[in-house]
Amino acid sequence: MSPAVKRQYRSELRSAQARTTRRLIVEAANRLFTQQGFGATTIDAVANEAGVSRKTVFTAVGGKTEMLKLAIDWAIAGDDEPVALQERPEVSRLLAVDDPGALLTGWATVLVDIDERVAPLWQALDIAAEVDPQARELHQKLGDQRLHSARTIVNRLVELGALRSGLSPKAAADIAWLGSDPVLYHRLVRERRWPVRRFESWLARYLAGELIG
Repeated sequence: MSPAVKRQYRSELRSAQARTTRRLIVEAANRLFTQQGFGATTIDAVANEAGVSRKTVFTAVGGKTEMLKLAIDWAIAGDDEPVALQERPEVSRLLAVDDPGALLTGWATVLVDIDERVAPLWQALDIAAEVDPQARELHQKLGDQRLHSARTIVNRLVELGALRSGLSPKAAADIAWLGSDPVLYHRLVRERRWPVRRFESWLARYLAGELIG
């Protein structure tokens, strides 16, 4: 094996090890944030849960806000691959749908799939944003990302000439943004004990009724 190949191999090995460590830390933080909340979770607790040192937590991921952001990002995407949600095949296929009702039904399915993973973390973030400035900033940033996604769906409805008569794209985006809020899932599924599929069906009807009539 040539020196260049050896160096590349060692580099790839270190990269894989770093990714594994990062995943362990974020998964540990995820468990603690959802079990005991953002405020009560300490860096030392995350380090102990992940089986690493406090220094490793900061080096591999950062502080608590960075851990929460990564945990939410990974929950939204379903993995830790560096690929934006809107660039993933399932979303690209959804945006290519020509039937407005099928588009919104498919989007409801995507949203609920995300909600199942992200709702506990989002609840922790909601509470933390009330008292922690960094958490508040993260909450705003993620809310803006949801609004961008909502506008993408509304723009597709506009392209299809399907937006409900009298409804402006701006108002439609606000409605779609509300529909994508994980708080709805938390309230109806986690608190009111709705079956997930019942919530998904309701969400699809809500979006269709408000956006296309």
